Amino acid sequence: MTAEQKPASSSIQPANNGASPTFCVAMLKNGSTVKIEGKAEEFLQTIKNADFAWINVQVGDLKGEGSKIASVLGFNHLIVDELIVQKFSGYSDQTSELGLLLPAVRVTDLDVEINKLVILIRQNIIVTLHGEHVTRLVKFARYAVASFKKIPKNLEDIDKLSLILIRILDENNERNFDGIRSIQEQGESISRYLIETTGFRQQLGKDIYKMKHALISYLEALWASLEVIHYLRYGDAELITDDPTILQKVSMLSNDLTRQISISEQMSSVLASGLEVLQSIYNNQLTILNNRLSLLAVWMAVIGTAFIVPNTIATVFGTPVGEHVEWHTQLLIMVFSTLVSVAVVYMFVRKRSILPPKEG
Repeated sequence: MTAEQKPASSSIQPANNGASPTFCVAMLKNGSTVKIEGKAEEFLQTIKNADFAWINVQVGDLKGEGSKIASVLGFNHLIVDELIVQKFSGYSDQTSELGLLLPAVRVTDLDVEINKLVILIRQNIIVTLHGEHVTRLVKFARYAVASFKKIPKNLEDIDKLSLILIRILDENNERNFDGIRSIQEQGESISRYLIETTGFRQQLGKDIYKMKHALISYLEALWASLEVIHYLRYGDAELITDDPTILQKVSMLSNDLTRQISISEQMSSVLASGLEVLQSIYNNQLTILNNRLSLLAVWMAVIGTAFIVPNTIATVFGTPVGEHVEWHTQLLIMVFSTLVSVAVVYMFVRKRSILPPKEG
């Protein structure tokens, strides 16, 4: 090993939480595996001495810096420009170079953030480019050295690269799958309100909308990932193996994605049912409110009658006519007429079915 590579060998230990997001993991031609951190241009000598290598580079602006990094590492910068203009996924096969664009999903509560992950392949290296919010590959890098050592040395170079690519794709998919778990946790919180029929929660409708929007965004990302996997599963590209055993691993990635898509679609169906339940709860509570208002209006009419009738009779007795009627007779007439008028109004309301039905 050269003097330049000695510092590299000292970095074989898994990276800690403060690991650099830009690093190179390489299997050298002498059989040793190294992991070094630094800038992209510092990895060039290691690449020359490597049997195969994986370089991960984090950039502040993927559009502005991605093509420059690609050029430094020997790629055509146009391949990056071609990929990053795509929405979620992309595939560019230029025979001697292969470029992939994959979504890297991060879910916080019900906020789905879809970042771009660019993968470049040529000869004996794989390069991953991404922005600051994509940390999954830095975490995977802790075990990359061990993964490299497990790759059989008697394989063809293209088979080795394909195995590394599959491992990177699998890591990205697994971290994307964490998103559905986060959405499910939020769904559990929302489901509490669906079983509380005693009151209508104004926030519930907004939360269900956010969850449905999050699921749609998440599904878009999964479909985009599946599209890229489909490009790889038959090994048509020159830089992808056609070994059936290795391609079977690609098919397994496709099956995992299909299963996650199915789970997400089921959750979407459950949400649709939840919206129907929410509408039923709202309609039921609106009916209850209308019934209460109707009942209040009826009783106000009855009570109003109880006040108006004796007040009218008292007005009559306040005239000279009342001087010829004794006070206890006046009181008896007012009480009797009030009771009769209230009873008449109540019976009229019942007969006309103006009274709303009882709740429950």
